[in-house]
Amino acid sequence: MLRAARWTVLGLLVVSVLVLTFAIGYVVHNTNSSNSSAAATASTSGSAADDFSNLNQIMTLLQQKYVDPGKLDRQTLYEAAINGMLQTLSDSGVFYVDPNTVKTSVGPSGTFDGIGATVASQNNQIVIVAPIENSPAARAGIRPGDIIEAVDGESTQGWTQEKAVIKIRGPRGTKVTLKVRHADGTEVTLDIQREQIKVPSVSTVPPGGVLKDGAGHVITDLGYIHIREFTQSTDPEMQKALKEIVQSGKKGLILDLRNNPGGLLQTTVDVADEFLNSGTILTERERDGTETKFTAHPGGAATSIPVVILLNRFSASGSEVLAAALHDNGRATIVGEKSFGKGTVNISNNLKDGGQLYISIAKWFTPDGTQIDGVGIKPDIPVKLSNADIAAGRDLQLFKAIDVLRGTNFTPVETPAASTPTAGAAPATPAASSTPVPVPTAGG
Repeated sequence: MLRAARWTVLGLLVVSVLVLTFAIGYVVHNTNSSNSSAAATASTSGSAADDFSNLNQIMTLLQQKYVDPGKLDRQTLYEAAINGMLQTLSDSGVFYVDPNTVKTSVGPSGTFDGIGATVASQNNQIVIVAPIENSPAARAGIRPGDIIEAVDGESTQGWTQEKAVIKIRGPRGTKVTLKVRHADGTEVTLDIQREQIKVPSVSTVPPGGVLKDGAGHVITDLGYIHIREFTQSTDPEMQKALKEIVQSGKKGLILDLRNNPGGLLQTTVDVADEFLNSGTILTERERDGTETKFTAHPGGAATSIPVVILLNRFSASGSEVLAAALHDNGRATIVGEKSFGKGTVNISNNLKDGGQLYISIAKWFTPDGTQIDGVGIKPDIPVKLSNADIAAGRDLQLFKAIDVLRGTNFTPVETPAASTPTAGAAPATPAASSTPVPVPTAGG
């Protein structure tokens, strides 16, 4: 039997997967290319298989006759052919992941081997966005805004983000030499030993560092938890955070699931169980109609504290499962925007080129019986953020959550003609970015 590892899928992250985490979805199997090829061959007629030879003929004709041969890139054409075929299904849970993206991804354990810093490509330079706390990069003195000018003696001028991550990462215990230019213009050469880097999935630090309401009052009687994704470490991290919040006598909890693309299914179920004593968490329905129900059990760490959940349109899969489980069981009010609407179980297939193909094989339904995929989870209290709100650090969604839990009304009026933030924008986190649309980042 194939070993199962369930992930939440978010098709949009195929194009924005240049973040620290491997947030591609609830994968239920990981099949190798030989098995996949055998299955495909067995079910494909000769005439249909022959039709695909046209692709090779088209490639040859383009190379021989196209007027602008400099525009022809075999890899680009190859990936476009794959994506064109998959896009006809109109299912964001079915997608191809190119080999470079696979190499720069972080697996379900939430760990990778490297120096522990997020990087971005800006103006043909590799820029440090931030080092991870207590990582080799942080201990070596790397700071946000630093420019990595060279890696192991090789100039980074013109490097892509993916290339930088591949070059900087490496087996734990090995060293990488970075030539770094700080924001003040000073240059240093650093020999940094790589370690296993743990990417925290849970944070109790609110946007801006201090929880404040819409009037600027510091709020001390509410807890705040942001789940970035659901990894193997999420549930123990949540248990610790919830225990501290409950024991400190907080009167309510804000559970921030904005921009959370999902993660491990069992972790998502376990986290939901921390808030519930009973009830259905999730129903999974396969193509033949077979259903599997996931239910809650008594003894969770936070079964009585009032909860407000924050969602936005980039909350997907696991975050939608958790939000619906708490909402439909009467444990939470949802504030924000309708979520992405991605609720499928997917097969991860390893391909011969080093890439991966994800295929949807089942769908999820909320405790109330609503299909998540293509529908999403609607908030009880809709609140949108404009780009102006994000740039100014006005987190109206967070303000409203505080008002709901405290019975106050300090949330400012929404900015006129509010526009929805662009994909990749942080949830009004002024400490993280001063621009509406941050540059995508990846971890090294």
